[in-house]
Amino acid sequence: MLPLWLPPAVWAEVEALAQALPARGWRLATAESCTGGLVASACTARAGSSDWFERGWVTYANAAKTAELGVPAALIEAHGAVSEPVARAMAAGAAARAGVAAALAVTGIAGPGGGSAAKPVGTVWFAWCVGGQVHAECVRFDGDRAAVRAQAALHALAGLRRRLPD
Repeated sequence: MLPLWLPPAVWAEVEALAQALPARGWRLATAESCTGGLVASACTARAGSSDWFERGWVTYANAAKTAELGVPAALIEAHGAVSEPVARAMAAGAAARAGVAAALAVTGIAGPGGGSAAKPVGTVWFAWCVGGQVHAECVRFDGDRAAVRAQAALHALAGLRRRLPD
């Protein structure tokens, strides 16, 4: 049953993953920054998610990314927390530390402040570690803080589903 707080598009992705991950014998770990646990919350809103959802980290602070996921502090210093190298390191770190075949990471600027000319509000980096291979992409979302976070959660889940092997 669709939780009232969860957009139907997000629920559809959760339902798809709830079928696809156990069919492969895989489990999922999440590493979230700007989404603050929305992805993990969406996954665990589904009854039976313990069959395929392993764990999630909300690593909002840079120090947490380093301590919890093993993201090198020098990487954050060189590229910033909202960057491809950091998103990749977050996904790989989550997969390794959780011992799972599928992990996703989200790091971005939800706003309303914190943006810059190079990284405006709405900039979000995603990374997916699927079967040991890490893929990343950047998306710029429009809207207020809630809209950016919701769109990012949906994109993270849909991106994982699209990257699962047949």
